[in-house]
Amino acid sequence: MAGHVALVTDSTAHLDGREIADYGISVVPTQVTVGSTTYADGDPEVTRLVTDSLRRGEHVRTARPSPMEFLAGYTAAARTGCSAAVSIHLSGDLSGTHDAARLGAVQAPLPVAVVDSRQVGMGLGFAVLAAADAAERGADAAEVVDLARARAAATETYLYVDSLDYLRRGGRIRLAQAVVSSALPSRPILQVRDGRVTPCAKVRTGGRAMVELERLALGCAGIRSVEVAVHHLGAPILAGELAARLRRRVRRLVRIVVREAASGIGAHVGPGMVSVVVSPTDVG
Repeated sequence: MAGHVALVTDSTAHLDGREIADYGISVVPTQVTVGSTTYADGDPEVTRLVTDSLRRGEHVRTARPSPMEFLAGYTAAARTGCSAAVSIHLSGDLSGTHDAARLGAVQAPLPVAVVDSRQVGMGLGFAVLAAADAAERGADAAEVVDLARARAAATETYLYVDSLDYLRRGGRIRLAQAVVSSALPSRPILQVRDGRVTPCAKVRTGGRAMVELERLALGCAGIRSVEVAVHHLGAPILAGELAARLRRRVRRLVRIVVREAASGIGAHVGPGMVSVVVSPTDVG
């Protein structure tokens, strides 16, 4: 575990295997159901299955982890000698995962601070990694919580979706927002603002959407040191091209990663989604 403070998150953080292993982060998967079969989120094969199912118009459902799954993670941390745990999760307005983590913490054998990042994807993931790094350096639980919250609050997340239908079906856009969004052309740019998915910009083509994502990312980055993530679902070429342009143009780029959206998120955004996350490193 990272120092004496254990780090717990969920699979929507999109951490890779090396990051998880290096910091000893416990990742609790959300659940995704295709037909009558339920899978754990995070497996690339499941992501491909979900993407193909969505393209065929099949119904895909997601569910939060159970409180007992979080309790198991907290209990394992206590057994390794950790004195506390910090559990950081995707926005509570987008999922009940934060509530499940909080319920699991009630019975935990060590103190647990549960943090609603108000983010998703690497907007959450960058905050978790920053928190884990602080814990490894010896920060106490309160310091780790403060850093995670500051990093998540400073992060901007924008996404392009081919269709709002998937977000509407899952209730991820509130009714009033959906009405506003219906006036957009078929290529909407959305953003995560205060933990909610809201309309951001109007574009007419997929090409213009990529240009707009690039513009937004560059504006967020400015002259700060930043980490950047590009997510996609079934759109590796678009994501790769966007990442290449940002790699050349972001002035103080610490690193950039390209990661396909896991199934738990993909089910709500649909195939063709491309997202960019800009996370300043000089916070906290």
